[in-house]
Amino acid sequence: MKQPLIGKTLAQLEEVATGVGLRKFAASQMARRLYKLGAKDLSEFTELPKAAREDLARTYCVGRTAPVRESRSKDGTVKYLFPAHTPEVDYISGGLKGIDFEAVYIPDRDRATLCVSSQAGCRMGCEFCMTGRQGFHGSLTPAAIINQVLSIPESASLTNIVFMGMGEPLDNVDAVLQAIEVLTAPWGLAWSPKRITVSSIGKMDTLRRLLDETKVHIAISVHSPFSPQRKELMPVERAFPIEKVFALLRNYDFAHQRRLSAEYILWDGVNDTPAHADALARLIRGTSCRVNLIRFHAIPGFPHSTAEGPGMERFRDRLNDLGVTATIRTSRGEDIEAACGMLAGESSAQ
Repeated sequence: MKQPLIGKTLAQLEEVATGVGLRKFAASQMARRLYKLGAKDLSEFTELPKAAREDLARTYCVGRTAPVRESRSKDGTVKYLFPAHTPEVDYISGGLKGIDFEAVYIPDRDRATLCVSSQAGCRMGCEFCMTGRQGFHGSLTPAAIINQVLSIPESASLTNIVFMGMGEPLDNVDAVLQAIEVLTAPWGLAWSPKRITVSSIGKMDTLRRLLDETKVHIAISVHSPFSPQRKELMPVERAFPIEKVFALLRNYDFAHQRRLSAEYILWDGVNDTPAHADALARLIRGTSCRVNLIRFHAIPGFPHSTAEGPGMERFRDRLNDLGVTATIRTSRGEDIEAACGMLAGESSAQ
């Protein structure tokens, strides 16, 4: 196996450069080829001496790998399946064998969003999530995350990235933070952090790092404001009570450079009552948090069904009356199992 160069920071590329006898400034040339010019092969690094390229090729490769499959929805959404392993590269840290992983491209008028995965499977165990049903097969490397961004056909047209695909991003925080550095640094893809959102169940130990080290938008999966009920839906409530999560979030400024949102799937007769709306408003009080109401996409073995349109509208309107900005998220890609909570990957063929 070779080490991929995509996903590496400038400091890491400097180590690579000096390791083959180049001076540190060669790292900037490598970063330009990788992130500005979209190189796919080391032969394109023409600024480097041929002997240095040959030395690099013994240990390294660019690391770009195209999706192995795509599924297209009638609404324009595209789901891409990426390999967990190739003959050259392991995209799962530790070389674990498991399932391939998915990313979802969502065009919407003047926006083009890519929903990226951070893990193969997930170990958070949320009852309503198909990804969690697959179990945990390993965390993606920074190269795997950046490859999703660089290697879809629509890469050049992307306007937004959301870490809302397979896995809990803050359960793989080192790789996610490194990928965000590559996405936002001037030597990297030079994106504004305001174009990036990281979704989390509220894993507080690593949430602090994300808040302190980046300026990306934050989305917290809530789904119930009542702790006993949230424990049944989301076992992580036992370790990271949602009340404590929002107590932490109140220490940060979300009024200016970054945005805070609460993700809330609505189930009919389960968490859609006026009492739930009132408690949710109390939970987020003291923040500028907005609420995204999400239609549930049915998965096998989960007993509850989605709240229908009128129920969602009543819940939204009650939140609005309480001074909370709440909107109903348009469902995309359900016909290709690309909607929220439906990503499952598949067994790796490698």
